[in-house]
Amino acid sequence: MSSRRMTTIAGSLVTASFSAVMVLSATAAAEDQGPGSSKGGKAVDEAPAGVKLTTLLPEEISVDNSSRETEITATAKNEGTKDSGKIQLLVVGFDGLTVKNVQGCSPIDEKNLPEGSNSGFSCPIDNLAAGQSKSYAVDATFDLSKTGKICLPVQTSDGKKTFWQQGPVPFGTTNPSPNAPATPLLLGTDNKPVAPGGDELPKTGIERDVLPLGAAGAALMAAGLAGLWWSQRRPARQRAS
Repeated sequence: MSSRRMTTIAGSLVTASFSAVMVLSATAAAEDQGPGSSKGGKAVDEAPAGVKLTTLLPEEISVDNSSRETEITATAKNEGTKDSGKIQLLVVGFDGLTVKNVQGCSPIDEKNLPEGSNSGFSCPIDNLAAGQSKSYAVDATFDLSKTGKICLPVQTSDGKKTFWQQGPVPFGTTNPSPNAPATPLLLGTDNKPVAPGGDELPKTGIERDVLPLGAAGAALMAAGLAGLWWSQRRPARQRAS
């Protein structure tokens, strides 16, 4: 029987408890993909005074129709007036979007992934100075016959608090192009069918369903009036103590 647990709450009331997430290697620069967006993001636990952490995702990505490969830039930003101290950014994939690598980060063990996700990486940040940001090059694949979402929580280095979380937020298209070399996808956009009765792409939207999450930090389902939060699964060596 799975040991994952789930806590569902409405609005901004947060009662989930959190435990440690892996503290792993260093950060890396990522290519500029144009204006970033914090769409689907929300503050969770209160950050230290003067610290305001957010994340950014590109407004548009492009999926190679042959290889299904895509590149995404994930950015953590401190919009406050004081340094953040040690924090970590998680990059987690859902449904048709699978995170293959995040440069400078380390994979989250499968048993510690949130329920419903298929992949994830942990990116420790020693300190994010006031007004500064750090970006990470994310290599991923996107199966256009499925939905695809990504989630970016920003946590304390031990994973006990989540200051901000973007997503799980979808990428999608209203103009599928299966015969083109690549398909552009927009952040927070629903996929539309290619043609009635033809090869169809299922809808990918924040209204599609509420994903059951549980296991690696605090995750917000960015949908209207309710939030769904997930808690990090305690490592075996901690459970035994």
